[in-house]
Amino acid sequence: MSTPVRSLLRAGGQRLAEAGVESADHDAAALLAHVLGVPRARLVLAPAPSASEVARFEELLDRRARRIPLQHLTGTTGFRHVELAVGPGVFVPRPETELLAGTAVDAAREVAARTGRRPVVVDLCTGSGAVALAVHDEVPEARVHAVELDPAAYSWAERNLRGTPVDLRLGDMADAFPDLDGDVDVVTCNPPYIPLDAWESVAVEARDHDPALALWSGQDGLDALRVLERVAARLLRPGGLVAAEHADVQGESAPAVFAAAGSWSDVRDHRDLAGRPRCTTARLAR
Repeated sequence: MSTPVRSLLRAGGQRLAEAGVESADHDAAALLAHVLGVPRARLVLAPAPSASEVARFEELLDRRARRIPLQHLTGTTGFRHVELAVGPGVFVPRPETELLAGTAVDAAREVAARTGRRPVVVDLCTGSGAVALAVHDEVPEARVHAVELDPAAYSWAERNLRGTPVDLRLGDMADAFPDLDGDVDVVTCNPPYIPLDAWESVAVEARDHDPALALWSGQDGLDALRVLERVAARLLRPGGLVAAEHADVQGESAPAVFAAAGSWSDVRDHRDLAGRPRCTTARLAR
């Protein structure tokens, strides 16, 4: 049986699909749940929307059809077990980055169990603070440090990490945390990794709305990863772990950056839940 909510969802999903939004039905439901202030799972049980709520939903549909990111419209996004505030000026965390965060969480827990001390974790290019917040949330005994270069993104990280003991700093990862040299157990980074000539292949939502500093990284997309390799080698204890996200087409070239440096052992690449190469890990040689 059709209800006002179901009718709005059906029409909204069709409108977004016609605009080229891949996750049209999901996004229509997320927007309506946002307008009505109910969890998306309970949306079909919601009472009929008021005229003003319908108008607000139509306005948000129009903006989403113009490929403004869903998360900019709702103002939040979920990441593992935490909720993040996001919007213009910061890279919106993707679900695939949860693999990077999970790798850091597992490594930090292993250090704590093996040594009995508080693990030290550094998140470079922290953006919204997603990985740093997830590590703090799941390994509260860890000492977490994070750095972000872009002042606009830094302000979002500051908002998301407020009230936590995470040490957040504004600056370039290239010379970040000299006070931690040789004392870090885990370094994580979701660096920019898109080649400059790959403009046409990037989704409109990212290309037009994510900060350029979070996207582009030289002719082969690996410039930031090369910086990360040098910084991680400086920060980590012998045997410490570095974990870095990369594009799915960099499943061989990203690990090669670490393998070629001569400072790393156990260089591996890991696939995301969709089976695509996504994250490289390596341990600083003892």
